[in-house]
Amino acid sequence: MDAKIDTAQKDPHVVRSRLAYSLGAFGHDAFFALLSTYFMMYVTGHLFISSDKHFDNKMVWYVTIIIMALRIVELVIDPLIGNAIDRTNTRWGKFKPWVVGGGIISAILLAALFTPLGGLNTSNPVLYLIIFAIIYIVMDVFYSFNDVGFWSMVPAMSFDSHERDKIATFARVGSTIGGQIIGFVIMPMVLFFSVNQNDGTGDDRGWFIFAAIVAAISAITAIGVGMFTHEQKSLLRENKEQTKFKDILKILVKNDQLLAIAMSYLFFTTGQTLLNSFELYYFTYILGNSKAFSILGGLNTIVGVISVFAFPLFSGKIGRHKLFYGAASIEVLGALIFAFAGKSLALVLLGAELFFIPQPIIFLVVLMTITDSVEYGQLKLGHRDESLTLSVRPLLDKFGGAVANGVVGAATVAAGMTGGATAATVTAHGVSIFKIYMFLIPIALILVGIIIFALKVKLDEKSHAQIVTKLEHTWGKQFNNDNDTTSKSTPTPQPGVTDITSPVAGTLVNLKDVNDENFASGNMGKGFAIKPSDGKVIAPFSGTVRATFSTRHAIGLESDNGIMLLIHVGIDTVKLHGTGFISYFDKNQHFDKGQELMEFWDPAIKKAGLDDTVMVTVTNSKNFDIKLLKNAGEKVTTTDIVMEVTKK
Repeated sequence: MDAKIDTAQKDPHVVRSRLAYSLGAFGHDAFFALLSTYFMMYVTGHLFISSDKHFDNKMVWYVTIIIMALRIVELVIDPLIGNAIDRTNTRWGKFKPWVVGGGIISAILLAALFTPLGGLNTSNPVLYLIIFAIIYIVMDVFYSFNDVGFWSMVPAMSFDSHERDKIATFARVGSTIGGQIIGFVIMPMVLFFSVNQNDGTGDDRGWFIFAAIVAAISAITAIGVGMFTHEQKSLLRENKEQTKFKDILKILVKNDQLLAIAMSYLFFTTGQTLLNSFELYYFTYILGNSKAFSILGGLNTIVGVISVFAFPLFSGKIGRHKLFYGAASIEVLGALIFAFAGKSLALVLLGAELFFIPQPIIFLVVLMTITDSVEYGQLKLGHRDESLTLSVRPLLDKFGGAVANGVVGAATVAAGMTGGATAATVTAHGVSIFKIYMFLIPIALILVGIIIFALKVKLDEKSHAQIVTKLEHTWGKQFNNDNDTTSKSTPTPQPGVTDITSPVAGTLVNLKDVNDENFASGNMGKGFAIKPSDGKVIAPFSGTVRATFSTRHAIGLESDNGIMLLIHVGIDTVKLHGTGFISYFDKNQHFDKGQELMEFWDPAIKKAGLDDTVMVTVTNSKNFDIKLLKNAGEKVTTTDIVMEVTKK
């Protein structure tokens, strides 16, 4: 593949766009970290401080139950939010109005939640709970608008997969730093702004000012995304279907591998979120050294960035299942060391870091398995449910977060860590109760997740490669338009003669001579093969992209007059899992003849010991008379007509 000039070198505005989007991810995840992990610290320790301990604990319970209930309700609302965004059409774009508007509104409301609402928390508790519930659900809904809109912008900002990868990488780095740096700065800043240090827990003034700063950063970076990024307008981005909560449940039930990985991850994400949420409590109420939490936050920030880039190195050398078991084992070991660390800061940091390091790896293994279950479900069910399948993971994270919030509230009440408590006031009995919640429950949840994974998750790289191969073999015979039930099952060939140019430059090879029996035998249709001299795949006619694969090594095309063409790069290249391949198309995208569809890095194929021969077949050959115009051994370019296809 020829070296490509970085888009940023051709357009300086691209650098500004990447930076703005990365900063937006920073503010976005800083907001989420404060809300999901540290807001409960404010609620349990600073919101209700009166002389009546029973009243304080009761109010903490009420607020905890409200938060947990509203977050679960919001799961049902999420699909509606996605559909509302999809139907948005403004002069500023589809996503940016929600990113900016949702970011500003949710930021203001988040800051308001870090206040006693003018003293209503004690003067009129019932009214406080009502107003709190309204503010929280409105804040959560607008945050979801911001969240869905923000991450949906990646494909909207560029149709170049190379540029998309760069945008996503910048965003991952920004979000990782934003999510972890809160832990690094939270207690020093809270204590700095607090009038009363309260033995290292700070006061409500310090918590509010810190929350206001994070909210302001979140809002400003959201505005930056609106000002300095650009959405490309295209008919390709028009929404043609709506995601419904019941549809997600239906897909879960029918796709057994998706259900298996979802159940495993549900236990994992709940256990991980729960233990992570307790860490600041441990430093504050057991170690009595909340400032030391900054050390853990700093370590997590550095490790988190490294893990963004490290996963491909690990997954490429050992299988995902082995990687999963290894990461999960380290995570459990870390939790056990943490549980028995006592007041040793060194052991606490060791255990906490060993618990954190595998989390990004487990997340990515789960994400890749969920992605692979798209093809598994397509083969099993006969239709492709990509958007529904990929919407499962964030739903599980939110549910796990909601459960964790509820458990944190129960644990702090039971352990006596509410209403202005300090390390000196928490009893030994309270510490024991707290450790049960912090360690025993999360470790049990994670072990259940490991057991489910071991017993039920059978989908791995090898089985996925076999599934993709089967899909390739059946594509031409059982053509459908995925979830588009209104389309005909097979295209109707139209009269006329179509000249097929070579999609790749190189040397022609007889199809019968390739080292793949399915292509050589003609099972995949009539056509030709090419030993490539260039990695660009060019559209040989005008038509529509009909079949795509997550491994990006093949593409199924339908010409405007009904010819179904499969372009397959290399033999067994599904094993590369997309490494070395870039796609420049979207599902159901219409393209013109001569448009670049794909690009592949030939050395990556050869380095893996695989054959780089490109096979080109008409999968509905029975409907056409096919005539090859050039002979094997001839060199061709992407403008040379190689095959003539005529309707019978």
